[in-house]
Parts: sequence; C-alpha cells; structure tokens
Amino acid sequence: MRNNYQSRKALSRGDLLLGLVGIYLIYLLYASGFFTAEAWADFNRRFYQNFVKDRRYMMLVDGLKATIFMTSGATLIGLIVGLILSVIRVAHKGGAKIPVLNWLAESYITVLRGTPAMVQLLIWNFTIFASARDLNTQYIAILAFGLNSGAYIAEIFRGGIEAIDPGQMEAARSLGLSYGTSMKRVVLPQALRNIIPMLFNEFIALLKETSVAGYIGIDDLTRAGQNIQALTLEHSQPLVMVAIIYLVIVMLLTKFVSKLEQWLSRGRRR
Repeated sequence: MRNNYQSRKALSRGDLLLGLVGIYLIYLLYASGFFTAEAWADFNRRFYQNFVKDRRYMMLVDGLKATIFMTSGATLIGLIVGLILSVIRVAHKGGAKIPVLNWLAESYITVLRGTPAMVQLLIWNFTIFASARDLNTQYIAILAFGLNSGAYIAEIFRGGIEAIDPGQMEAARSLGLSYGTSMKRVVLPQALRNIIPMLFNEFIALLKETSVAGYIGIDDLTRAGQNIQALTLEHSQPLVMVAIIYLVIVMLLTKFVSKLEQWLSRGRRR
C-alpha cells in the first residue's frame, strides 16, 4: 500500500515537472514569434520543401526500415552470443573445468563493452571486411552491433541465472538430469522470465545505437535526415523530424516494457 502511494506520488511529480517544461517551451516559442502567421507560413513552406516535395518523406520511411532491420538482426545475434557467454561463465563459476573458455568469454565481454560501438563498426567495415566490397554493409552493421550487444546481453543473462535459487539446479541434478538439461529445462526458463524487461531495454538502446550506421554509408534513419539536409540546405526540420521519430518509437517501446513488467509482476504474485 505504501509503495503504491509512493509510486503515485513520484509519478505525479514527474507529470508536474513535464508539464512545467512544456509550458516553458511554449512560452519560448511564443516569445520568438513562432505562432505568428508569417512564421507558420514559413514553417509550412519549409515542411513542404523537406518532406512533401518529390516524396522526400519516403527517404525517412526507407531509413526507418533499415534501422529496424539492423536492430532486429543485431538483437538476434546478441541473444545467441549473450546466452552462450553467460552459460560459460555460470558453468565455470559452478565448478566446470573450462578455464580457457571462461577466459575467452571474460575477455570478449571486457573488450566489447570497453570500446565504443562506432569504433567497432568502423573496424569491421574498413579493416576486417575491407576486401569484401560486394558485401551489403547492412549485414556488416548487423554483425558489428550484434556482437557488441552480445557482451551486454551476456551480463543480463548471467545476472538472471545467478538470481535463481541454487537449489533449483541442485534439485534438477538430484533427479538425474544432466547439467545442460537442468540449465535448459529448469534454470533458463525462470531466468528468462526475470530478464525479459531488461532485454527489451537493450533492444531500445540498440535501436538508438544504430544511428551511427551512416558512418559506413548505410542510409538509416539518421542518414536519411542528413540526405534531406543536403538536398534542401535546411538544417533544422529534417533532424528534428528524425529525433521525433526516434522519440515516438522509444516511448512506445518503453510503454510496452512497463506493461510487460506489470503483467510479469502479477504472474509472480499468483
């Protein structure tokens, strides 16, 4: 009861702060003359020039498709890599004699988490796949972002697995199940239930992280805004529109994660 009251109180404060910020921004727009007829006429003219003329809005649509494609592919690779790395680390901690694999897993996680994703992307494209010029750069980006995300997902999986009561594994082993079967049938399903919201949060982070894909020539959402800039010599509306699209997607995904967490919490209380 007390926790619910505190959460509602914190939510009301957040809504109040957001409302005050919104009122302040409206005031700044009013003071700058944004709501005058001349300003609106100029805004409409520039909007037509940036997005309507020659169907330039399709550049944003195609860029959004590329961004979602890269994010989805990278998330899939990250899930596979992260699961493998987390199982290796947990198994070694549980007594499995795999010091070399554990060292490789730890080194992988340390290096990938300790270096910028953009630098890794550039290395993959201009060094490792420098001679493979006929390879679609989107696939290079998916691989680079996926391997980078795998290092973070590995820690998410590891935390979820270690949060499960060790007695679950012991009980499964006492029933004659092998370590692999016990992990797959008993521990991982419980861990997955706990970490699903964190995995969606990683997807959201990865969605924004792919905005640097334009550095290797991919026409993602951000690069599409820059392409419109180059055509119209307009420096505000295209990037603001890109930011709004990202914001809307992230807000929708965040709302979905919040609902998912509530559903999972109700399921655990039953």
